[in-house]
Amino acid sequence: MVSLRRLTFAAVAMFAMSTLARAEEGFPFGTEMTLEALPQPGSKRIPNIEIGDNGEVVLELWCKSGKGQFSVAGNTVIFVPGQIQDRSCPPAKAQADDELVAALGSVETWKRQGEVLTLVGPKPLRFRVNGN
Repeated sequence: MVSLRRLTFAAVAMFAMSTLARAEEGFPFGTEMTLEALPQPGSKRIPNIEIGDNGEVVLELWCKSGKGQFSVAGNTVIFVPGQIQDRSCPPAKAQADDELVAALGSVETWKRQGEVLTLVGPKPLRFRVNGN
């Protein structure tokens, strides 16, 4: 027969593991992430976002850069773009940047699976946590 002490230990261990798993699956505040996409022709650059602890965002796009803000409640997310700097981008890259900012602005929900954040909207966007 299993002792009460072992049952208590098992229950505490399961609770601790479930709490840790939920923390790993939470919205990735305080994280830098890269868009899962191929580079634009003639470039090695891939857009990335740095999400601050309070949802503030620094964007490095195909060519442009800017700021924004995520607001998260449960699995609902809203992205509000801030000022975007043009940087004299070629037309194709400028259009790709504008489309990416528009896609971020139209996301409605999010889900996270390990190192991957999927922002769900008319155009789903997948970002991967940057490794050290």
